[in-house]
Amino acid sequence: MDGFWNRFTALVRETVIPYQWEALNDRIPDAEPSYAIRNFRIAAGREEGKYGGMVFQDSDVAKWLEAVGYSLANHPDPILERIADELIELISEAQHTNGYLNTYYTIKEPGNQWTNLYEAHELYCAGHMIEAAVAYFTATGKRKVLDVACKLADYISTVFGGEPGKLRGYDGHQEIELALVKLFKTTGEQRYLKLAQFFINERGTTPNYLIEECKQRDGYSIWADKKIKLPTVEQLSYNQAHKPVREQEVAVGHSVRAVYMYTAMADLAHLTNDQGLLEASRRLWENMTKKQMYITGGIGSTHHGEAFSFDYDLPNDTVYAETCASIGLIFFARRMLELEVKSEYADVLERALYNNVIGSMSQDGKHYFYVNPLEVWPEASEKNPGRRHVKAVRQKWFGCSCCPPNVARLLSSLNEYIYTASTKDNAIYTHLFIGSEAQFKLAAGQVAMKQESRLPWEGYVKLELAAVTGAPFTLAVRIPSWCYGKAVMKINGAESSYEVTNGYATVNRLWNKGDIVEWEPALEAQWIAAHPQIRANAGKAAIERGPFIYCLEETDNGGSLSSISVIREANLQSHFDNELLGGAILVEAKGRLDDQTSWQADTPYRPLTQSRSAEPVIIKAVPYYLWGNRTPGEMSVWIRTCHE
Repeated sequence: MDGFWNRFTALVRETVIPYQWEALNDRIPDAEPSYAIRNFRIAAGREEGKYGGMVFQDSDVAKWLEAVGYSLANHPDPILERIADELIELISEAQHTNGYLNTYYTIKEPGNQWTNLYEAHELYCAGHMIEAAVAYFTATGKRKVLDVACKLADYISTVFGGEPGKLRGYDGHQEIELALVKLFKTTGEQRYLKLAQFFINERGTTPNYLIEECKQRDGYSIWADKKIKLPTVEQLSYNQAHKPVREQEVAVGHSVRAVYMYTAMADLAHLTNDQGLLEASRRLWENMTKKQMYITGGIGSTHHGEAFSFDYDLPNDTVYAETCASIGLIFFARRMLELEVKSEYADVLERALYNNVIGSMSQDGKHYFYVNPLEVWPEASEKNPGRRHVKAVRQKWFGCSCCPPNVARLLSSLNEYIYTASTKDNAIYTHLFIGSEAQFKLAAGQVAMKQESRLPWEGYVKLELAAVTGAPFTLAVRIPSWCYGKAVMKINGAESSYEVTNGYATVNRLWNKGDIVEWEPALEAQWIAAHPQIRANAGKAAIERGPFIYCLEETDNGGSLSSISVIREANLQSHFDNELLGGAILVEAKGRLDDQTSWQADTPYRPLTQSRSAEPVIIKAVPYYLWGNRTPGEMSVWIRTCHE
């Protein structure tokens, strides 16, 4: 139903999911092996061999299965369902009789379960398997994988908790917490909710479990394969375990772990009315999105630990901005919208989705970025050890391939992010402008609505009431940050006033079947500046048009993008290019190119007075999500500015 997103969802369904199944089975030529399915076959006793891949390799299989569940819910596919059922049978065979499920410890370290929560990702893998089970059961109604998940969660609840004889521990990589909330919502079993609360409440308390656990194994590290120094409380900020979660004030540590934890905190705040978790969620959101987020919706500025660094430290060329981190940010944003509807949450959700997330996958669905830079110099990526994590081209697969199946599961579940309905407010909130049909249950009764959208290229949305109740209710439409408050609403063809509530245009009235709301947010290309403390962008500007951030590529503008300046006073010209990777709007502007012809190769520096005037050029910018799909070369989001 959506001209832009249908292409992506079809790509995931028809190409990405089958391709990733081949990758998980190690059938992609010249790609790093996964070992993931092979590990399950060994753990199930179907074949012999050694464990392969990362300690968390099981999670790739789980995320793929979760994506399949979401896909089947929208597009039944008997062949895909049969493949998934066969995988579920394999997973079931690999599960221990007591419910334990983890191929690493089954194959490589039997008997050492739960001895290295700091590094081994056991609960992380369990969490992803639980999420997969919920998605697949919801789509198909088949209980086998849900029974596997419940058996696993029930076993975990006998191992962990505050009662005597149980471990007062938590995973080094958060994930189990938000998964248990999903399992609670699906089954209604309170013990799953209480276990999620335990993991969140226990984290960072004194004595610190992760330190005490390290002492018990005499400091042995599975990553170093030797004894290492015990982590300090300060070092445990990497795991967000340096202090209790309600006391944490800024986003620190590994960015994916952080946003997965924040998602669970918001979940629990919503379900249990925990005001301490609500305040902490707000505080961490504010710091992360206002001081530590890239304009593309990327988070995690350093490759050292794939982590946050400090406020306003947002380098463009050594950035990390892992794809999984932006996906986790989207999870967190959605949970905050369930807690309290504010447009800033949906603005960030949209920013991360339209830029960092879909930009991480190639247009053929078979190549991926793990790292999402805002500036690329291919030679530096190849030859500078400090920049080798920044790739100039997407990869077929990774030894650590957490990101590709994460993209698949998010895009397959995109319908979950478009709206929320509040029985308390008796309101329907439209967060994303994506063509769709939806039904809602309000206090006033059942409502059905159809959305048609010309976004992201045109600022026009039409909402049609297909079924209504006989009582008044509120329609609320997000006023996107990129229109800067300029938006027109029409109801049944006549321009209408609206109230602005927390960044949403709201209208409360008695609606009739067939009523049409037209929403026209101003959509035009504009220059964007960065906060002065973001030093990497001093004297530079970026281009924004609607939800898209734009970038320059070498294929359109020649090499040495750092030598280009754009004229601040110049108007930005937009036009649709049907030939650009399926069609997209290009943005052009007047600029200048620094003189390079008068320089000698052996003269690295010379007096400024000897430089010639810069030459006039027309720069061409493309949406960031499309970069790297043509001839490899330089790329830059932020561009130097100059005056006319």
